[in-house]
Amino acid sequence: MMLELGVRVGSVSLRSPILTAAGTAGFGVELGGYGDMAQLGGFVTKSLAAFMWPGNPPPRVTAVGEHLVNSVGLAGPGVPAWRHEHEPALRARGVTVVASIWGRTVQEFADAAAALRGASVVAVEANASCPNLEDRSSMFAHSVDATVDIVAAARTSGHRVWIKLSPNTPDLVRIAEAAVAAGAEAVVLVNTMLGLAIDVETRRPVLGGVGGGVSGPGILPVSLRAVYDCRRALPDVAIVGVGGVRSGEDAVSMLMAGANAVQVGTAIFADPRAPWRIQRGLRRWMQAHGVEDVNQLVGAAHG
Repeated sequence: MMLELGVRVGSVSLRSPILTAAGTAGFGVELGGYGDMAQLGGFVTKSLAAFMWPGNPPPRVTAVGEHLVNSVGLAGPGVPAWRHEHEPALRARGVTVVASIWGRTVQEFADAAAALRGASVVAVEANASCPNLEDRSSMFAHSVDATVDIVAAARTSGHRVWIKLSPNTPDLVRIAEAAVAAGAEAVVLVNTMLGLAIDVETRRPVLGGVGGGVSGPGILPVSLRAVYDCRRALPDVAIVGVGGVRSGEDAVSMLMAGANAVQVGTAIFADPRAPWRIQRGLRRWMQAHGVEDVNQLVGAAHG
């Protein structure tokens, strides 16, 4: 049986629904030794500002069971350095690239977007949820108005805009609706949950940034619910699901909840081959269940 894995996220055509998630696969071809990155649906860069940013003080990452808590603080070389050091190698390998951007202000988002004009990317993913920065109570993604402003800023790149939203708000659906109305071509659901790890020997928080973002298999039900609710409210909008996916079956469930594509994140830290393994698992599930076109799965849980 011939299987069709090609999908569309808005106006972007992808060879597969499986992408890497921002912050989990580096800035360039770091995963290239584990598989052909061009065979995935896409590679999402670690989030980039318009400038170099050192991030939070160490330690930045800790394991809690099967989960990670991170307070990396969006460390990165900045868009200009990325374009010089990483973009050429990605382009040479034929990788489909989505550039993730961030900023502390709307203007900084606009600056990062402007620095990507003419870049070899299919979309800009605006990271509106940054729980590992200084003020957890003022995330852009927790405000309709601030999210709308970020979408407008990201559109100055001249590329399609995807907006990555936070699960840490009861207004997620309303914020997603506003982002789409403002011109976002896709919503990416979701970023990490807010969390904390305590060292019981030192009696202090483990991470240098104190709190951090929780990721791993346990947040899959959270991300599925976010995707399901937004698909129900926005039946015609492109959705990229992310959070807790570590198997082909997990990817199937995300598609059934309503995602058009699926990002793989924390699973990469334990297994750098995870995106390709999950893609193969998706193919096997389709073969076993007589599903010829992956798009037949999108939204299937809605009946």
